[in-house]
Amino acid sequence: MAFNLDSKVGDLLDNEAARTTLDKHLPDFSTNPQLAMARGFSLKMVAGFSGGKITPEMLAAVEADLAKL
Repeated sequence: MAFNLDSKVGDLLDNEAARTTLDKHLPDFSTNPQLAMARGFSLKMVAGFSGGKITPEMLAAVEADLAKL
């Protein structure tokens, strides 16, 4: 399965390599208790709700690494 910024957060978290990528670029992302509500949203959508904590630069780095999986 190919992952990108439109992938659902739940799918990313359920895949060990994708989860590791998220945590590499978004520290503590996978352990955030609010993620339970966001599992059905895309990563891009969650970033929009982050209040600027997930920057475009962070998303670009995540996207580049997800493309390598």
